[in-house]
Amino acid sequence: MGFSELLHTIGGMGNFQILQTVLMMFPAILIACHSFLQNFTAMTPKHHCRPANWTNGSHVPGGVGDGDLLQVFIPLDKDQKPEQCLRFSEPHWQILNHNGTLSLSLDTEACLDGWVYDQTVASSIVSEWDLVCEHKSLKSIAQSIYMTGQLVGATAFGIFSDRDQKPHSDANYSPIWRQLYFNKEQSQEPGLPVYPGCSCGRKTALQSGTLLMIIMGTSAAFAPNFPAYCVLRFLSGVAMTGIIITSLCLAMEWTPTQSRMLVNIYTMYMITLGQVVLTGLAYLIHQWRWLQGTVSVAYVIILLYSWGLPESACWLITHNKPDKAVKNLQAVARLNGKKEQGRKLTPEVVRIHMQEDTAAVKESPFFLDLFRTPGLCRVTCCITLGWFSTGFSFYGLGLDVQKFGFNIYWTQVLFTVVDIPTKLLTGLSMAYVGRRITTVSLLLVAGCMILITAFLPQDMNTFQMILCLLGKGSLAGCFSCLYLYTMELFPTEVRQIGMSAGIFSTRLGSLLSPLVYILGNHSPLLQPVIFGLVPILAAAAGSFLMETNNQPLLNTIQETEKRIKMVHDKQRNVSENTTKNGLVTLLPEKTKVECTV
Repeated sequence: MGFSELLHTIGGMGNFQILQTVLMMFPAILIACHSFLQNFTAMTPKHHCRPANWTNGSHVPGGVGDGDLLQVFIPLDKDQKPEQCLRFSEPHWQILNHNGTLSLSLDTEACLDGWVYDQTVASSIVSEWDLVCEHKSLKSIAQSIYMTGQLVGATAFGIFSDRDQKPHSDANYSPIWRQLYFNKEQSQEPGLPVYPGCSCGRKTALQSGTLLMIIMGTSAAFAPNFPAYCVLRFLSGVAMTGIIITSLCLAMEWTPTQSRMLVNIYTMYMITLGQVVLTGLAYLIHQWRWLQGTVSVAYVIILLYSWGLPESACWLITHNKPDKAVKNLQAVARLNGKKEQGRKLTPEVVRIHMQEDTAAVKESPFFLDLFRTPGLCRVTCCITLGWFSTGFSFYGLGLDVQKFGFNIYWTQVLFTVVDIPTKLLTGLSMAYVGRRITTVSLLLVAGCMILITAFLPQDMNTFQMILCLLGKGSLAGCFSCLYLYTMELFPTEVRQIGMSAGIFSTRLGSLLSPLVYILGNHSPLLQPVIFGLVPILAAAAGSFLMETNNQPLLNTIQETEKRIKMVHDKQRNVSENTTKNGLVTLLPEKTKVECTV
């Protein structure tokens, strides 16, 4: 019997689990707010160079309006709009006597005195620190730095929350160090000394990440300059990933196996809801510092309710704290209306239930175990490429909604709402069509939609946005599919590390996606081509994966290798039979001749 059966004895998916799942909405919503925050805090307003040699409107001829006056100082581009990064070296009043400046050859220079921004739109870090023209790439670099923080946080908090509270023996320590470092008391299991003051676990990691986010996220709202802002956003990314990983892990470890998929789907929809919440906040709060501070201070809600959450009993048991685990299990049993069943729990009963699970974690897997056998190596390479491409192109589309030229608030809502039907259709497709075909199809659709936009005229903004909406929705559905597909592909022996490799890959993709914008500044065609080709390559790799629909979960690498070989042999036999039947149909039909001899 395992821990899941133990949860069923105290109520299964009871009141406590439902309450904990509802509380998951806060970290899920806030992760979306911070991931897409720069869509609003880094908006690029309309701007042009500050005019040279111009003070207080002196020397203005009579009858000259503001629009005409701007042409005297700022040249016009091919669309007859003021150039954003050039100005005339000196005022040219003779331009007012011409229909335009394109036929004139006048000396221009860079914006030596700064820029003038449209004051009717929200303030942003772009207008405050002049992240335009030759500094335009700094906006994308800031987002990449934040994504780098997520990558570091996924690794750091994964280790922190899983960290054992003590070494298994004090034999290698000096007597003085043992006196200082270890208590005289023995833990529940003989031979295992207590490690005072260093207990980590899910709850401590969640509280630490939340406190770090409140401090660093709020401090970013008071950043005096761009470098300080980037440092604080990096630390915010570290904290944010730690919060979502530890909160999701804590929720899943208290949830029975049969209900975990529903909890995962609920969390995915809460992330979608978070993007809508962010749009509403940005619409109401136009100052970027206030918006940054608001979505950061909101983490106080998580910090407050986290004090009432019990530590994961599964973590306590595997880290040799059965007495504390029993107390938490009994508290959960009371909330679930199973008080009598909770009273019957003892450390010995818990150990009996956990014998199967603890046996499975005696030997910790390593990352290289994912490449131990040829079949598992192929699974790892193909599925991590799927994760990478999904994160790469998903954030590549979701972080550049301003380019379409429409109202950014409505555009963000559309890019969010499109996730809802695609996730629903993805769930139906996974159940009836299968995981492999669903994943490959979604990646192909996303890649093709993005690629088509590369060859459309720039004035077809509406059609470009529709195609990008379809692509982004397909990638959102692919995320939902990958979470389930990855857990089914990897055996129990390396399932957690396989999931970690996938999430690491998607974080790496999201880190690199803003850097493609820098290439797009030099060649606009490169951006959609790169974002479109990567999912298509991942779809080709995904076609080599095996189907897992209606298949039991595997436990060992050997079982996985055996199933992969069986699937490969079956496909080869089908191919050979198809080829043989095809050749037979090409031969003339033999006629039977009756022998009369």
